[in-house]
Amino acid sequence: MDKGVRHTISVSVVNEFGVLSRIAGLFSGRGFNIESLCVAETLDPKVSRMTIVTTGDDRILEQITKQLNKLVNVIKVYDLTGEEYFERELALIKVNIKQDTRTEILSIVDIFRAKIVDVSPRSYTLEVTGDENKIRAITELLRPFGIKEIVRTGRIALGRSPKAK
Repeated sequence: MDKGVRHTISVSVVNEFGVLSRIAGLFSGRGFNIESLCVAETLDPKVSRMTIVTTGDDRILEQITKQLNKLVNVIKVYDLTGEEYFERELALIKVNIKQDTRTEILSIVDIFRAKIVDVSPRSYTLEVTGDENKIRAITELLRPFGIKEIVRTGRIALGRSPKAK
């Protein structure tokens, strides 16, 4: 079964109780899985910005977008699909270390411009920021050492500014 096109939607909403639930309900009601969801305040604490990543049929997503625009608490809906935009994600990865693997792990940290945010006798906790491919790549390189835990923020996205002509 074809999963359809990956859609990245950015939604500005009034920062009120229940808004997230109503928006998530629109997606689940149409059979769309939300692959990634990130919500935080904007410069204005009364407004939050949601970044939603989902995969599915363009026609149904267009209906969801129209219904989102009808919700009272929704200020603006931006479908970034097909547009130029920046996309980032943060991951914290706790990886096992041994005396003979420290140098190799530090090399991977350096290559990916990650940071070590915690050190214990048996593990490093790394912070890495990047797109989905970068997070996947560092995770695969660290896997043989033994990843104890991983937590990811989900993707955030922002449209690119128009280029000067």
